[in-house]
Amino acid sequence: MTRSREAEGISIVDLIPALRAFARTFCRMPDDADDLVQETLTKGLANLDKFEPGTRMKSWLFTIMRNTHYTRIKAAAREAPGLLDCASSRPISEASQDWSVQSREVHRAIQKLPSHQREVLMLIGVLGVSYEETAEICGCAVGTVKSRLNRARAGVLEFLGESSPQTLVERRQYLSEHHWDLEAARRR
Repeated sequence: MTRSREAEGISIVDLIPALRAFARTFCRMPDDADDLVQETLTKGLANLDKFEPGTRMKSWLFTIMRNTHYTRIKAAAREAPGLLDCASSRPISEASQDWSVQSREVHRAIQKLPSHQREVLMLIGVLGVSYEETAEICGCAVGTVKSRLNRARAGVLEFLGESSPQTLVERRQYLSEHHWDLEAARRR
């Protein structure tokens, strides 16, 4: 293996946490997200010769993941089982961990966003990807990315019933200060 190939292999390994975080924007179940990461890595490694030196490996892998996810959706729609006997339509029980009240609310609000807004919010807001890289990954203009991000932020605030980002910060401080009071009240 040449030195440049070794460097590329190391950079792929270093990107696994970011790939996992990005996969969670597409998949609600952690196992599905891990499967998407694995498939992305398999495709990336199989097509490493098609990677253009001088471009960002992270953007290239994010694009592969995004395309893989949308291909899966199309295939699932074609192969959808009947609703009456489908095990996936049965209700599942919630995790038993005690999540904070606000994180559940924010998660639900983000999940209510359209997928293109959720994707941009996760890339920029969570993973710290630049506007330019996000535009490349999503296959749209930088202005479109900025617009989607703005709408996503506004949508999350609206779903949370907040009028401004500042009220959300103030609410978070209040919840963290009174978290134990809320937990005790819920147990009663």
